[in-house]
Amino acid sequence: MRKMSSKHLVTLSLGGVIGTGIFLSSGYLIQEAGAIGTIIAYLIGAALATLVMMCLGELSVQHPNTSSLHMYASKYIHPSVGFTVAWLYWLTWTVALGSQFITMGITLQKWFPQIPIWIWCAIFSGIILLLNVLDVKIFSVSEFWLSLIKVVALGIFVILGITAITGVLPVHATRAPLFHNLTANGIFPHGFGAVFIVLLSANFAFSGTELIGVAAGETSEPEKNIPKAIKRTLFLLVTLFIGTIVVIGALIPANSKALTESPFVLILQNLGIPFASDIMNFIIFIAILSGANSGLYAASRMLWSLAEDGTLPKTFSRLSKNGLPVNGLILTLAGGLLSLFSSIYAEDTVYLALVSISGFAVVAVWLSIGISQLQFRKAFIKQHQLSELKYQTPGYPLVPWLVIILCAISLIGIYFDPNQRIALYFGIPFTILTTLVYQLFYRKQKRSNYEISTVD
Repeated sequence: MRKMSSKHLVTLSLGGVIGTGIFLSSGYLIQEAGAIGTIIAYLIGAALATLVMMCLGELSVQHPNTSSLHMYASKYIHPSVGFTVAWLYWLTWTVALGSQFITMGITLQKWFPQIPIWIWCAIFSGIILLLNVLDVKIFSVSEFWLSLIKVVALGIFVILGITAITGVLPVHATRAPLFHNLTANGIFPHGFGAVFIVLLSANFAFSGTELIGVAAGETSEPEKNIPKAIKRTLFLLVTLFIGTIVVIGALIPANSKALTESPFVLILQNLGIPFASDIMNFIIFIAILSGANSGLYAASRMLWSLAEDGTLPKTFSRLSKNGLPVNGLILTLAGGLLSLFSSIYAEDTVYLALVSISGFAVVAVWLSIGISQLQFRKAFIKQHQLSELKYQTPGYPLVPWLVIILCAISLIGIYFDPNQRIALYFGIPFTILTTLVYQLFYRKQKRSNYEISTVD
């Protein structure tokens, strides 16, 4: 059922991207790499996300399918790679659900300290399941409004911050700070190498943009709406993310403890905004709810695509009368709750492994998109004229090759950061394990399921 429009695609993608990372981690990254270093890292992340979306645009317009990421890797790389991509992507969003549930509970305890966190987790589970299980139109409309609140909040913050930087609005200082704080301790206070340490976090900040491809199968006029959604999403993200980093870096000195505590709250308080702490608490709550809503949608579609391929029981490919994979939604929600429990009872073992794999998965999935598009174009021009493509990735083959190279560099760079190296220790074995599972149990499936073809 194709009920999503361009604006719904944009807000779905923004819902997956704009989460606690920009609100809670941006100050930490500035402290680690300096404001200029963090801006450079985010620009690189934005560039990589743009290149990935260029590749995904061609694939998803030609194959507007709900199983998109899984299907592309299966068709144009190898079925075992598609199988692995689907499980990596499902795990990424499912693990995120667990952390989002508990963070939502902690957020609301600020206002309702007498209510246990587990009650909030149960309530939120029911809410996002209801939003996803009734009708895709209800889901897309709810995500539109949730994402809009986040976008407007970040936009207002950036505008207020710029007026404070330039002295239009008074702050608790004798003069307008301008951009002095950005370089007060040097352009790279901890050396240029610190940029690479925060690069993976910056790349991860843009994860979720690929949700446009996942939703392509439920989008009306994909050849028109997908390219439009990609452009709008990337413009909004780059403007809001870079603007936020500039504002925080310019208004808060690099040695301030507020960078790792509550930079948004401090800036709003210094501008005289009443109830600054409560406002940010509400925005963070909306960000988490929106992210969980988008994540449940994306992960359930991966289970549906696996079932369609025969690598999961057919019960997960059954659709409700509204065309929704209800069993996949329920299993994904159950996985999110198990992730939540593991974060409480097995934080240093099971949960650590899950989080590490999900961090590795984002770059691995993007890598598969670059390779898939490269292979798709080669196969397409053997049977068709290039002009038959309704959307063409600009700069082919340079763009997909840049995606492959930058993703490979990001994966290699993980090893040199002691705090993130564990992502390789769990991510690589998980990838090998899923590949072996496919080869042992599903290898004999007919290759015809993955023959190169185009959507009529």
